[in-house]
Amino acid sequence: MKKAVVLVSGGLDSATTLALAQEQGFACYALSFDYGQRHRCELDSAIKIALANHVVEHKQVKLNLNDIGGSALTDQTIDVPHQASEGIPVTYVPARNTVFLSIALGWAEVLGAQDIFIGVNAVDYSGYPDCRPEFIDAFARLANLATRAGVEGGNFNINTPLINLSKAEIIQQGLRLGVDYAMTISCYEPDSNGRACGSCDACRLRKAGFSDAGVKDPTTYI
Repeated sequence: MKKAVVLVSGGLDSATTLALAQEQGFACYALSFDYGQRHRCELDSAIKIALANHVVEHKQVKLNLNDIGGSALTDQTIDVPHQASEGIPVTYVPARNTVFLSIALGWAEVLGAQDIFIGVNAVDYSGYPDCRPEFIDAFARLANLATRAGVEGGNFNINTPLINLSKAEIIQQGLRLGVDYAMTISCYEPDSNGRACGSCDACRLRKAGFSDAGVKDPTTYI
């Protein structure tokens, strides 16, 4: 089987991406990051998702992006917003997907895998610059320029199966593949019991997605 490294955060999008990669026949190696995020309970969800999907291996990498801060997700002095705002929101984590994809690229090279899957989305997203097709195209070029495998004739593919889908379409794809969305969490600021706040940007997008898909949201909200 072809190998693929799949970024699995514990959220709705990454769970769907993993299911789609497996549908395409890839032997999946799940990669999650403990990067100092305040919503670390998402890692528990990532473990459940990886186990339920019988991935070949699930690797968790500790990064501590909270050492540099600059985001409401990694800096406790910046409040998570609970209402919509214009422009790039304070929940944007500086260079996060660049860092994540770089580590995924390194592991893919070690594994001899040519494919990396990431659940970025450019339709129902929060305005993050590292979720756009232009960024993914640029990183794919970098991947093939900056690695021994690329220089020696390999060809890395950065797969983004959700990038042009609405949240409702993502959910419909996942349900078709049997994804258990009760295992996932999207909230930026869940409580100590892992219950979602229901009002942050991620919760609002999730709620709207299930509503638009005509499906009951299995999330436990505060």
